[in-house]
Amino acid sequence: MSNFAGVLKQEIARLVRKELKGEVAALRKAVNGHRREIAALMREFRSLLAENKRLAKAVTTAKSVSEESGDENIASTDGRRAKHSAESLLAIRQKLGLAQTQIAKLIGVSGLSIYKWEPGKVTPCQAQQEKVCAVRTLRKREVTKLLGTV
Repeated sequence: MSNFAGVLKQEIARLVRKELKGEVAALRKAVNGHRREIAALMREFRSLLAENKRLAKAVTTAKSVSEESGDENIASTDGRRAKHSAESLLAIRQKLGLAQTQIAKLIGVSGLSIYKWEPGKVTPCQAQQEKVCAVRTLRKREVTKLLGTV
């Protein structure tokens, strides 16, 4: 009888292995599919990470370039944010048709200050930047009236 029990046990184990083989094959197929998906996601993640680093470097470079060119955001007299740069001061002066000494009188500084501000060698202090923003809003007639009284 013990021989019969051993044979029965072996036959049951063989049938269980045969049944499980089909189930395990489906699971292996699913696992391999998931591994492929994970590998694709990892490649995409790495490329996005590299793109993020590239863009961060570009932003940092752009910030440093704008700082070197003298661009600054300052508050104007009416509380709005205004863009000020060395080039904008020169453009304002040329638009109004003024000499450096004349715009210096309007702002209340020396002609030498304007001479240094325009190429961006020196940046005006906050109070002077606000005055530059105020001059920006003036028209030619207003400027001639102000220069006549100054």
